[in-house]
Amino acid sequence: MSGRRAWWLCTLLFMAGALSYLDRQVLSILAPKIIAEFGMTNTDYSRVLFAFVLAYTVMFSVGGKYVDLLGTRRGLTLSVGLWSIASAAHAFVAGPMSLWAARFVLGAGEGPCFPAVTKGAIEWVGQKRRALAVGFANGGSSFGAVLAAPLTVWSTSLLGWRGTFFATGILGLIWVLAWHLSFHGVPASVSAPPEQRANVSFRSLLARPVIRRLLIARFFFDPVFYFYMFWIPQYFSKERGMSLAQIGALFWIPYLVLGLVKIDAGRVSDSLVARGWEPIKARMMLMGIAAALTPASWFASLAGSPAIAITLMSVLMLAHGIWITNYMALIADTVAPKEVATTVGLTGTAGGIAGMISQLAIGPIVDHFSFSPVFLASAVVYPLAWLTLRWGKGPYENQIRPGVPA
Repeated sequence: MSGRRAWWLCTLLFMAGALSYLDRQVLSILAPKIIAEFGMTNTDYSRVLFAFVLAYTVMFSVGGKYVDLLGTRRGLTLSVGLWSIASAAHAFVAGPMSLWAARFVLGAGEGPCFPAVTKGAIEWVGQKRRALAVGFANGGSSFGAVLAAPLTVWSTSLLGWRGTFFATGILGLIWVLAWHLSFHGVPASVSAPPEQRANVSFRSLLARPVIRRLLIARFFFDPVFYFYMFWIPQYFSKERGMSLAQIGALFWIPYLVLGLVKIDAGRVSDSLVARGWEPIKARMMLMGIAAALTPASWFASLAGSPAIAITLMSVLMLAHGIWITNYMALIADTVAPKEVATTVGLTGTAGGIAGMISQLAIGPIVDHFSFSPVFLASAVVYPLAWLTLRWGKGPYENQIRPGVPA
């Protein structure tokens, strides 16, 4: 596939990630309004979030496996199509139960997205620019989150909250059409090479110690991002007394930092490899720097003003951007191309299980105490994840090589 077409497809992968985070963030931005309209508690809201994370967690692995089997082109078409319909269905919910159902289907559709995005970036861009391609393609999620707050506030002022959900569904279906047209004239064997499609065994992956370490690490760090995605608007409303407009004016800033850093982190990582660093050593060094920055999340909860809190949250997102880009590149350095989507899916499921547990816990903690314990926990899990990846017999970077079980 030509370089120009490859990068155009990576741009569409970027847009798919952006739509994914835009669609899931709409509820987070509108949570204070919807919670009040339906008379829900924070515990009720946590159960609605649990529905999304439950389906997302299951479909991260199952969907990743089928993306490896079907190929990125068809797998992502099914994924975006399903979640776009689910997003539009939010416009017709009548209470907590129907909201729960809509979130469940949304999560099922979104589950395969990032395994497919990562696999596509690796398939179509050469190894020398692997981390850059992965960072760019996955960076769309951050820009979707950047746009979510101002777009949701603006759209709600024009269409109401139900119209906003319906509009996001239409955007997704437009993306599906553009994705389909972009493969015009491209043979199926080029868009989904047979050597990069396989029915990968979960058991064979889980038998490798290095894969288990990757799963445990993601179990540690993923709940922090779920917390930031779903609870920060409610935190600003409940504990900072901010209005929807004020939240919309500030909430996008950490995600802009995240999106920019994801791309630059990939570029820096590839640059180190080009200078002779072992790929895995380069990824781990940058992830260690990121982990050292994450205690900023705790200080955000102690900040004297919303502006300082947002600044410290942006430091956390900067760290997460460095971390997740190199974590995904680390997976690509560890397994064969035909195993990438399934492996990313398994790690996402591990993080999703932790996310489900955390969503059920956060609501009662906030209702009975405050957000402070949650911010404290978010300050320590990335260092724990990094130590998990380092754990084992001898230096981590000497234990794995691309496509070779450890």
